[in-house]
Amino acid sequence: MRAMSQRAPGAPLSLERLPTPRPGPGQVLLKVEACAVCRTDLHVVDGELPGLRYPVTPGHEVIGIVEETGEGVDPRLAGRRAGAAWLAWTCGRCAFCLTGRENLCDAAAFTGYTRDGGFASHMLAETAYVYPLPQAGPAESMAPWMCAGLIGWRALRAAGDARRLGVYGFGSAGQALAQICAWQHRRLHAYTRPGDAVAQLHARTLGAAWAGDSGVDPPEPLDAAIIFAPVGELVPMALRAVRKGGCVVCGGIHMTDIPAFPYRLLWGERKLVSVANLTRADAREFLALAPAAGIHCDVRTYPLEQANDALDDLRQGRLQATAVLIP
Repeated sequence: MRAMSQRAPGAPLSLERLPTPRPGPGQVLLKVEACAVCRTDLHVVDGELPGLRYPVTPGHEVIGIVEETGEGVDPRLAGRRAGAAWLAWTCGRCAFCLTGRENLCDAAAFTGYTRDGGFASHMLAETAYVYPLPQAGPAESMAPWMCAGLIGWRALRAAGDARRLGVYGFGSAGQALAQICAWQHRRLHAYTRPGDAVAQLHARTLGAAWAGDSGVDPPEPLDAAIIFAPVGELVPMALRAVRKGGCVVCGGIHMTDIPAFPYRLLWGERKLVSVANLTRADAREFLALAPAAGIHCDVRTYPLEQANDALDDLRQGRLQATAVLIP
């Protein structure tokens, strides 16, 4: 197999040829068709997440074909298309797992972080943590569903029944969220980097009622706001934008420090919450509605060997589409 692996924090990924692994009990071997590139992958390669071990192969928005099944796995799965996401395994025994909050399991494993991921030609996955997908259709178009779509969906659920919603950071998750909001007849207000007219136009094209620079007051009070950009300074801005009783959801796995802000921004029963990881129930819900809602993600494909270029384009803000690696 081929894999784009990292040997040390901050080092570029390098192409390695490795023995193709055999699936163990309860596992499948996926032949990767496509793997989207996420901002969390940047946090991995930049060494910003705790507990990283090396070498590591990033990538957690994986679409593949089941090439081999392990002991105890239905062999009829071979040849089927499946998706693998950030959550790779949980213990199933702790209080979190037993109460439907497996995303908070302290023993959880994560694709492309604590387990090798999809920046590769092949990848091992636990059968219980992969999801059946339509056999037809381009794999690269489905790849962003496996994180941008899933975390966008979980963040939207955390925002409750908000009808006027703000989203800060209009990357892949924001774009998926805009389409869900349009389908559900919610009013979306999209905040982008200051002066990013291209992203603002894209947001309006995807159904946003308003799009503008972060830091600008919305044209109407928001019921809730979701922050995908890893910028702590956005939290007080979002609290200022939501009405009393509103909610601000932090949707990223990593964020810079939140600056001090006056209590009056939180007062009025506003809520500040975070979304951590995801559950398999989130994935089943979103993957059932994505085709009905017509969730379409603009993608730009790169050969696997150009993973460093894709990461750099994402880091520098040169992408409106989602980068997707094709082995």
